[in-house]
Amino acid sequence: MRFAHMHLLYISCKCSDGSLYIWNNKFSNMNAAIDHYQNKLSFEMDPSDLFAALEAKKNIIVIDARRGFAWIRERIPGAVNLNHRDMNEQTTANFDKNAVYVTYCDGIGCNASTKGALNMARLGFNVRELMGGIEWWKFDGYQTEGTHQTVGLQIACAC
Repeated sequence: MRFAHMHLLYISCKCSDGSLYIWNNKFSNMNAAIDHYQNKLSFEMDPSDLFAALEAKKNIIVIDARRGFAWIRERIPGAVNLNHRDMNEQTTANFDKNAVYVTYCDGIGCNASTKGALNMARLGFNVRELMGGIEWWKFDGYQTEGTHQTVGLQIACAC
C-alpha cells in the first residue's frame, strides 16, 4: 500500500499463520547506505583529513607501507617506514596502541597500504588507509620529503 503523505513505499506480506510483515524498502536501503558510508569513513582517510589531523597534532602515526627504497626517495613528512611484509608483533612491539595509524603506498595502483592496514588491524591497532596514497597527497598540494621531495603547492582541497 502507498501512503501519499509519507512518499514511502511499504510492502506487506500476510503469512499462512496470519501474521502480517511490513517492510519499508526505502528505509532499509537508506540504512544500508548509511552503514556502508559510515563504515567506509571508519577505515579510510583522505589527504586533506590527514593533513588537518597532523596540523592539529592529533595522535596520528603515518606508516609508509612500501619498501624502504621508496620511502627514502619520497614520503609524507614524518612518516615511518614499515613495509607491509614486515608488520608483525616484534616490529610493532613499541607502537602506541592509543594512536591512530594511517597506512599509505603509491596510490590506487598499489595495495601495500591495504595489506598494511589489514596487518595492523590484525595486530590490534586502530588503523585507517590513506585514499590515493602519496600520489593523491601530492595532487592535493602537500609537500613530501626524501631524496626526490616535492614542495607543497598550498592547494586547498575542494572537499
